[in-house]
Amino acid sequence: MLDGLRLMLEDAPDMICVGTASDGRKALGLLAALEADVLLLDINHTGMKGVTTCRAVHTRHPGVRILVLSMLQEARVIRLMLRNGASGYLLKSAGQEEVLEAIRRIRNGQNYYSREVSEAVMDSLCQAPPRGQTSFLPELTCREKEVLRLIVDEHTTAEIAERLGIKFGTVETHRRNLLIKLGARNTAGLVRNCLEYGLLEG
Repeated sequence: MLDGLRLMLEDAPDMICVGTASDGRKALGLLAALEADVLLLDINHTGMKGVTTCRAVHTRHPGVRILVLSMLQEARVIRLMLRNGASGYLLKSAGQEEVLEAIRRIRNGQNYYSREVSEAVMDSLCQAPPRGQTSFLPELTCREKEVLRLIVDEHTTAEIAERLGIKFGTVETHRRNLLIKLGARNTAGLVRNCLEYGLLEG
């Protein structure tokens, strides 16, 4: 995908690709060393790396505009990225012309959302919650949120126990409770649901 985007940008007369990175840390390192107007940010559905990177870029490099590229079309994910600094959101199925148009608009200070993205957000706003349900968000304790954030940051159970000063078994108990509350079968599902709910926002 990186190669394809690089070739696309090289063909555009008004754009240049100043660098590519395979993860958020490398992207932040490049932005600290290079001048860039727009960051094309890929988020994957197995982790929060895209969200944390988006927030970090928006905070450390407010002059850099962020265009999200993703396979995820869930409204909650889209809103989460926008709240964390993204100026646009495109599905990876977007064609070359749309990608270039989105980059140009964002570079000029506008926002850009593909038709599918706009429809997903609007549809979610029109959906009423089930009768008697006041919030779709699962209730987590402060400790569960601490454990969840460390899981999302890819810490092992042993590392989480050491960092929080609690027993290994206690961490495993919190992990099991999180799986139940977020309706996940494993850690990958846990992190994805966390992303969709926006539980670690802010």
